Amino acid sequence: MNYYTKTVARLIDQFSKLPGIGPKTAQRLAFYLLVAPPEVAASLANAIAEARTTVRYCQVCGNFTEGDRCFICSDDRRSTDIICVVERPRDIVAMEKTKGFRGLYHVLHGVISPMEGVGPGQLRIKELIRRLEGASVKEIILATNPSVEGDATALYLAGLINPMGIRVTRLAHGLPVGADLEYADQITLSKALEGRREIK
Repeated sequence: MNYYTKTVARLIDQFSKLPGIGPKTAQRLAFYLLVAPPEVAASLANAIAEARTTVRYCQVCGNFTEGDRCFICSDDRRSTDIICVVERPRDIVAMEKTKGFRGLYHVLHGVISPMEGVGPGQLRIKELIRRLEGASVKEIILATNPSVEGDATALYLAGLINPMGIRVTRLAHGLPVGADLEYADQITLSKALEGRREIK
């Protein structure tokens, strides 16, 4: 039995497609927007539309930005001889919250996952290698998540970068295996960053 009008059901369905939103939360969000002042829904819709039309990827690292370069790549105070490689832009936020890293980043936009049909060609690996050629980078920190796919991606990258004479390190395993950087607390992530190790 359908308890909602067609329009309300569609709104709930759209909310339930968001990550981490179950049916009850989707219903709660939909009902909230239906009884809230009209400007609340309009403001949300405008924010989504504006983000989708103005936010793009940084030409250097692949982070989210509204210009050609993100705020980190544009910061002259950052160290240019160390690059931290992460899976997603949200991982940069997690790393920045530690306040322990002052280098640059490179976002892969995923990990190697044969089960999902994702190979090295679908990631921003070529862009990373191009950044390293002729640059004065001394260390690459591989900060992919401590999962099977994250570890496989880190090993693949280490195999490409080690012959270039650049030091390759991996975050220490202070992070629980299978967890995402996004959900790690700041102290655990900070300790993992401090205890990173070289991959041979």
